[in-house]
Parts: sequence; structure tokens; C-alpha cells
Amino acid sequence: MNSCIDFSQTPVTSVFGINSFSNAVMRERLPKNVFRELLEVQSGDKELTLEVAEVVAGAMKDWAIEKGATHYTHWFQPLTGLTAEKHESFIAPTAEGKVLMEFSGKELIKGEPDASSFPSGGLRATFEARGYTAWDTTSPAFLKQDPTGTTLCIPTAFVGYYGHALDKKVPLLKAMAAINRQAMRVLRALGNTASTRVISTMGPEQEYFLVDKALFDRRPDLLLTGRTVFGSMPAKGQEMEDHYYGAIKERVALFMRELNYELWKVGVAAKTQHNEVAPNQFELAPIYASSNVAADANQLVMETIQKVARRHGMEALLHEKPFAGVNGSGKHNNWSLATDDGLNLLEPGDDPSANARFLLFAAAVVAAVDRYATLIRSAAATAGNDHRLGANEAPPAIISIFFGSVLSDVLDALADGKAAASRGDLRMQLGVTSLPSLPLDLSDRNRTSPFAFTGNKFEFRMVGSSQSIATANTYLNTAVSQVLAEFADRLEAAADKAGTMQALIKEYYGRHRRVVFNGNGYAEDWVAEAARRGLPNIRSTVDALAVLVQPATVELFETHLVLTRAELESRYHIYLEKYSKQINIEAGVMIDMVRRQVFPAGTAFAGSLAQAAGSLAAIGAISAPQEKRAKRLAELLQESVDEADRLERVLAEAQETAGELARAKLFLDKVVPQMVALRARVDPLEKLVAKDAWPLPTYEDLLFRL
Repeated sequence: MNSCIDFSQTPVTSVFGINSFSNAVMRERLPKNVFRELLEVQSGDKELTLEVAEVVAGAMKDWAIEKGATHYTHWFQPLTGLTAEKHESFIAPTAEGKVLMEFSGKELIKGEPDASSFPSGGLRATFEARGYTAWDTTSPAFLKQDPTGTTLCIPTAFVGYYGHALDKKVPLLKAMAAINRQAMRVLRALGNTASTRVISTMGPEQEYFLVDKALFDRRPDLLLTGRTVFGSMPAKGQEMEDHYYGAIKERVALFMRELNYELWKVGVAAKTQHNEVAPNQFELAPIYASSNVAADANQLVMETIQKVARRHGMEALLHEKPFAGVNGSGKHNNWSLATDDGLNLLEPGDDPSANARFLLFAAAVVAAVDRYATLIRSAAATAGNDHRLGANEAPPAIISIFFGSVLSDVLDALADGKAAASRGDLRMQLGVTSLPSLPLDLSDRNRTSPFAFTGNKFEFRMVGSSQSIATANTYLNTAVSQVLAEFADRLEAAADKAGTMQALIKEYYGRHRRVVFNGNGYAEDWVAEAARRGLPNIRSTVDALAVLVQPATVELFETHLVLTRAELESRYHIYLEKYSKQINIEAGVMIDMVRRQVFPAGTAFAGSLAQAAGSLAAIGAISAPQEKRAKRLAELLQESVDEADRLERVLAEAQETAGELARAKLFLDKVVPQMVALRARVDPLEKLVAKDAWPLPTYEDLLFRL
């Protein structure tokens, strides 16, 4: 383990990025003209040539071999939501029976993994195996090191034989290109001649649970589904609010220390770590990066969290709701827009009422989120997230935007044709002379809002902890691109730019401000208020995914060259199928656990109680409590068996249903409610069976023992 590394002897500055083939490393190892041309490729100003790729490949190979690498892999993100690797060695045999270490520009640029077994949603037949990976020049290659060796990982895109996107990265890169095109049109129309590129940036906060591995291994549900399908709350949960930001336990601190070390080595700027709200729940947050680099980094973060946890005798749970009754885990997606010369387009400045550019881009986001609310909601649609969204620790399934009173007042005034009151440099006086006054932020932080403005960015809080953030950012960038394109059309044709800006802000914010809500998103009256405003409330994954194949969605993505109709239809089928498969596995696990663990253990304990009651009766002692408990146990056991049988029947019905949508609806409408009914019988059993006789580690064990 590296958890005991002494950073006083090995400074973080000397560790950070040592396993990342970053631009800083390439600047040192590449000829100046090659490095300069590669930068132009990264910025989209030039196409990559084989000559440049050959030089980069040679330098990359030498760097990797110096660090012990024997293999390389094109590291990509298929539509499983995970990452995939096909390892190739650097060796090339010679005529003399020896080997050379070689890596060509062609091998760097393109790989050919078998595409037949990855999800394609009908884009590829099983017998059509050819697929291609293509080097993403903007995302640094990195080294994976473990006791088995060192591998060079090259971030790549993944496409089919006919060019269809089979991954998460291709649409994200295209959506980034789309928002760059439209945002630059707006900036040029406003007279900005200095900026040459607009980059969507993102910083995902990753939440996760840690449990002891020995306990994890005794829970088939955790092993096979990532969540507990049974479990009763202990006497204490999270109600004391003592875990949030509390002192980090030593075992967890050692894990976090090694986790940081591993992430820093590959150039992932892990910045923040702390205890989250639920017991044994934690959070890690990195520094912002461009959306595709951040998406790659987050995949590495999830993989590294799980790998390092196992080294410390723990298992990391990335499921959105691993435990009923306590907070689930999300992945807050902090999104913004920045220019290549350092302008944050979502920075209000000292006085937002005077910052017309910010207000224009803010109005564009409001319009995009309102107009494409169902699409953005679908970005967080998974079977796991259905347990979380709408619960009291997560944003509701209603899309709304939080701005806070200051910005809302400014935008409302503009929409209503009134002068916005300038608030200048507001400061918060703390009333204690030993403490300094602090700048008053333009908004509070609203934890109940699914899409909250937090100073100079928007925080999309719906994304699930196990999800790739690429999808959410693809949809968000594409939606905002459309509104910016409409702004650009008007501004480019306008003689009075300032007047047109004001008219656009007034028109678009006025039309779409129904989506702005600064109150408590958990409150019941918000559901009624949202309905009055006409805001969609889509509660299930099956319903949320329907937007992907609607004509307006297809037109949006095809207009901005992000996804084709065929690619959208394929994703619709893939995500429906994934939903059904996940519920199918969870239901099957429940049935097995009842029949093979819960029923035998409960029956044995009920028998011991009945035997004890008979023995007590034989000596004239009171046996009523034992008889009463044994009777209740027998009743619940019978009900559990009956509900498991019913679940098996509706599960078979769903499995035999033809068509992805019809099958998914049956899983949603029949299987899921029956799973709830079965759990309602099993969880009370846990409270009646002696702890040492219950076959499963309890919530008390899982949540409070580390």
C-alpha cells in the first residue's frame, strides 16, 4: 500500500501527474514544431497527421517503458457506462528470434476492438464484430499501475464500422464542439475578437459508501446488485446529523490518503474529501476540467475508489441507493462555460445588473433547461436513481433552477421592463470583531434544487453516483447550443447590439422563468405549484427515456451534429434494456435470498422458540412470549414465501414479454411493486430473529462498522 507515504519527504508537487502523459510532459519530450502542431489539433484548428502521430507515439512509448509499461490499451467508454480495455504488448518479434519494443502512430490513432458484444441497440448485429477506437488528443494518456504490472492507457472514442457512436465520448465531444460554435457566434456578435474557443467545463462531486469487505461478501444482494434489497433500519440512522463533515475515522483516512495518491499520480486533481450525511458515506470532489477530460477523470475516480477500498479490506458502493432509509448517493455535476483566454461566461461579476453578457448566457441556460427539461431529466434516468430522486435527500424529479433572490430580482426586473436595482458590493457583517466581514454571495446554496446556480456555475444535482457524467453534459451542452444559436441569429443581424441583448434577455427569461424556483424543492406544495406552472414531473426511468425518440429531440441533436436518429433510437433501446435487466437481477436475488437464507434461518429460529416454549410449559413456567413470537415468525415466513412466489410469477411474465418498452413497463408496473411487497414481509422478520441466527449482516453492521 501507498497509504503511509510521507508527503514531507515526497511532496505532492513531485507526485502529481507523474503517471500522466500531459501537455507538460509532451512539451519536454516532443520537438517544438510537433508539440505546437499537436496543440493546434487539440484546439480543433488542424487535423491530426500521421507524421505528428508517429512522433507522439514514439515519445509516449519511451515514456511508458521507462516507467515499466509492457502493454498499452485504447481505454474507452462503451454504452455499458463503464470503461473497456484491450491490452496489446509493445513487443515486435525480429527475424533473429528476439523482440523490439514498438508503437506506431497508426496504433496510437486507431484500435480495433471486437464490437459485437457491446450494447449497440440495433446499430450492430452480433455477427458484425468490427469496431474502432480513435485517440482523443485532448485527454491525456496515463499509466495504470498495480501488482500485476504497468499499462499505458490511451483515452479514445469508440465507433462502429459505419461510423455510429457506440460510446459516451463521441456525443460529448460533438456537443462540446456545438456549444463552442454557437457561443463563439454570440461572442463575436458582441464584439469579442480575443477569445477563439469556448469550452464547457465540469467538476463532478462523487459520493459513495464504504462497507467492511467481510460483511459485503456475506450479502448476495450487495455482491450482485450493488444495493441491499432487504434490511431494517437500526435504532440509530442519520437523524443525529453527527456524521456529516465529522472527524474522519483512521481506517477511512488511510484509504483516502492512498486514494488521493493514486489519483494525483494520474493527474486527477482530487481536491475535497469529507464525511457525507449518511453513516459510512463519503464524498470526493476534483478541480474543474473540460467536460471530456472531467468525464474521463470521473471514470478513473470511480474505478480507483473501488480498487483502493479493496486494498484496505473494504468495498465501495457506488449505487444510488444502497440502503433504504438513509441518504442515497449522487454525483453533482458542476457545469460552466469558459473561453480559452480566461473568461467565465457564467461569472456575474461585481454587479450582475450591469453584466449584460452574463445575463444573456444565464437567460440562455434558463430557456434551454425549461424547453428541454424532459431531455435533461432523462440524463439521470436509471433503475438505481429511481430509488433516490424525489426522496428527502435528493432533488425531486421536477426540473427547476435556483438563482437566489439577487439574481432573480435582476432578471425579473429585466423581463418586466423595469430598471434592475444595483446592489453593488454587498458584504456580510458577522457581528464579531475578531472575524472579518465576508463578501455576500449572490445566492445561497439550495440543496433541494436539481439545477442550482452556485456563484459562477450551475450544479446539476440529479446525476446518479454510478453514472457516467458524459450523458448529462452531452444533453446540457446540446440544449444550450440551440438557444445560443437563436441568440446568435438575432445578434448577427442586429444593428443595435445592446438593445437586442436586452430584448433577448427580456423575451427568453420572461418566457421561461417558470422553471426558476428558489424555495424548498422537497416540500409537498412545490409538486402542486410545479404542476400549476406546467413543469413536467417524471418519476420513473421508463417514462423519462421516452423523450429520446421524440421528433423534437431528434431534430435538436441532428441540427447540432451530435447524435443521429439511429443513434438516439439505439440508446433508447439500450437504456430500456438495461433498466429491465437491472430489475430482473434484483428480483431474482430477492427470491433466492428468501428461499435459501431468510426462510431457513427464520424457520430454524421459530423452531427453537417453539421448543423453548414446550420446555417452559413442561416445568410450569410461562411460555406465552415464546409462543407469540414463534407464531408471528411463522406468519411472516409464510407471507414472505407467498410474496416470493408471486414475484417469481410476475418476473416470468415480464421476462417473456416481447418488445423493450412493453417489457420495461411490466418491470416497472408489476415487478417493482411486488418487490416492495416482498420486502415489507422480510424486513420485519429481521427484527424478530436473534441477531446471531439472522443469516445477513444488518444495517447496523454495514453502516456503523469500519
